[in-house]
Amino acid sequence: MLNKPVLVESLIVFVIVLFVHAVVWDRYSWCAVALAVQAFYAQFKWDRLLQLGGAVFQFRTAANSGLLPASMVIPLLGIVMKERCKSAGIVYFERFGIVVASTGMLVALFLSVIAVGITKPVPTNTCILTGVAGSIIIYTMKHSLTVSEVIEVLEVLLIFVYLSMILLYLLPRCFTPGEALLVLGGISFVLNQLIKRSLNVIEGRGDPIDFFLLVAVVGIVLLGLFFTVLFIFMDSGTWISSMFFHMMTAVLGLGVIMPWLYRLIQRNPLFWLLQFLFQTQTRVYLLVYWTFLAASACGVVFYQNAKRSSESKKHQASTITRKYFHFIVVATYVPGLIYDRQLLYVAAVLCLAVFIFLEYIRYFRIKPFGQTLRHLLSLFLDERDSGPLILTHIYLLLGMSLPVWLFPRSCAPKGTLSGAGALVPYSGVLAVGVGDTIASIFGSTMGEIKWPGTKKTFEGTMTAIFAQIIAVALILIFDSSVNLNSSYAWILASVSLVSLLEAYTTQIDNLLLPLYLQIMFMA
Repeated sequence: MLNKPVLVESLIVFVIVLFVHAVVWDRYSWCAVALAVQAFYAQFKWDRLLQLGGAVFQFRTAANSGLLPASMVIPLLGIVMKERCKSAGIVYFERFGIVVASTGMLVALFLSVIAVGITKPVPTNTCILTGVAGSIIIYTMKHSLTVSEVIEVLEVLLIFVYLSMILLYLLPRCFTPGEALLVLGGISFVLNQLIKRSLNVIEGRGDPIDFFLLVAVVGIVLLGLFFTVLFIFMDSGTWISSMFFHMMTAVLGLGVIMPWLYRLIQRNPLFWLLQFLFQTQTRVYLLVYWTFLAASACGVVFYQNAKRSSESKKHQASTITRKYFHFIVVATYVPGLIYDRQLLYVAAVLCLAVFIFLEYIRYFRIKPFGQTLRHLLSLFLDERDSGPLILTHIYLLLGMSLPVWLFPRSCAPKGTLSGAGALVPYSGVLAVGVGDTIASIFGSTMGEIKWPGTKKTFEGTMTAIFAQIIAVALILIFDSSVNLNSSYAWILASVSLVSLLEAYTTQIDNLLLPLYLQIMFMA
């Protein structure tokens, strides 16, 4: 049976789905409700498989499957994007939102079918529910999507299947099924979009920063896959292997990724990037400021490692120490959101590429810095880093950046949405930078009343909600582009629901919470 925290987590997700359904109220939102009911029952099967060790791959322990909360993210994002772009009269992105929602539903159904298929004895009731939900979704897709859109959805599903088989085999215990759905589903969609746009390049069409994101994500993932396969046949810790790693990185970067980006943006990528970064004086000031913050973050890492004595090798950084990085990230993102969101967009992409590349160096023990990175980052490990990769800091960056990357700029003619939607780019700052940080600090230092079945405290959740409301007030003061149009009750409900989800979820909250807050704000 599901335990109480999972039941409460599921209830919170259902409430969010029903909120979106009440606002949208069309056939797609009805499909989302059907998917949520089906995913709730399929989650039973995944949790049972994880407990008995019957899952096909090795998933992250000390967490439930997270199938329901993860299954609803991509469909709900697509639905609210469709509604926003429909209101703005942008037909292309309205159709794009429908494709996103359909893709998310089909990928989530596929993961549920796997759980049902490998559960013995076959769960009859869950099979019936899965069949009914699948029939509703496929029927809706049949009458909503064009032939080319159906092919696009099936392409993403095919990429997801192959990518899952490869990465879940190579990276055991790095994900729960829900986290795998979110991360690998996102990568599959990005890869398919890049292939589609590369085959249909029209000069002068498309924003270069969007192409930059697509190429950077796909390039860094393909780089990792290439070296993972390569180092199966050779020892990655030798100097020869390390030299080969750096040489092939340069070859693949300059010989594959750069020409690919050049084809998409029709100009030299390096010249374009330098011109973009130093285009205005404000951008120069922001880059200098961010460099200072990056140096401060490195200083925290070196200082905490210097404190680690030889007698306490198993010493781990405290919760408050880890939250220093949350404060630094908030200090990084807020000025970017206020003064230059396009620069923040590109800088976040560059930072993600650097983070993942450094993780490759650490994971493969590439000389001369691989072993040093292993030693420095081991201090900040927690129970979520149970696999061979350290992903917590990458999830933090993604949680802050995804609302910026996924913000529907084309459907916001004045650069911002109306009402609560104006806070969409701030979703990561509010949910992770403010809410999660304050909840952890106050909960661990002053919290006494625990939520039933969890280690999280009532005091931590309440202070998180209060802190996010104060942060919204400060955003209103300092960012003149934000106009909430009296949607304060919806903002309070959104912040409260996401804070409750933070208290009960065992998934990676840095990734999940900003996406749900973005969905609520866009709805």
